[in-house]
Amino acid sequence: MLPTEHSLLAVTLAGLALSATPGPSMLYVLSHSIGQSRAAGLASALGLCLGGVALAVATALGLAALFASAAWVVPVLRLAGAAYLVWLGIGMIREARQAAEAELHAAQVPTAPLGTIVRRGMLVELLNPKTVLFFALFLPPFVSAGPDGDHVAVQLLILGALVPLTAVPSDLAVALMGGSLARRLNGHRGARRAMGWLGGLMLIAIAAALLLEQF
Repeated sequence: MLPTEHSLLAVTLAGLALSATPGPSMLYVLSHSIGQSRAAGLASALGLCLGGVALAVATALGLAALFASAAWVVPVLRLAGAAYLVWLGIGMIREARQAAEAELHAAQVPTAPLGTIVRRGMLVELLNPKTVLFFALFLPPFVSAGPDGDHVAVQLLILGALVPLTAVPSDLAVALMGGSLARRLNGHRGARRAMGWLGGLMLIAIAAALLLEQF
């Protein structure tokens, strides 16, 4: 059984909302793009994506095994995931103004071979405990099947892979445009604030839809 169209759409929208606002991953790619080259920026984006996919696979397999061993975990994690989306959405709205006022600056990074940059990007994503928590709480609400082993694993794998893939467009834009994109974002603080509000409200709306469907 594959994820429903509603689940695919919701995960895609949530991923785009999170990746469209400037954050640590965007600054990581920006630093390599400006500090070394566009190719280095693309390599860092590739590393982050590969690390995210690997983490999604590991998390999905672990959750599938947990679902199969304890049926009560499914509704609990669904509720926890919906609450987590609300918490993320409120956080994005509360921090929208502060994030919009902050200047986007590229950190100094040492020059390195592209292969090394890819591996570093993967490690940055794999070793980030916040990313692990995000996958563990974000994926379960969108699983529509019961705890029947392979079906759950397939859904979690597909939905989990969508999350890092939705970050690819913004990471590619940062890698290719580099400093010019940073200057544009710094010069349009109102738009950045609106993006924070829009992303936060979108996450809250998705959580509300999940809770209404659950009850």
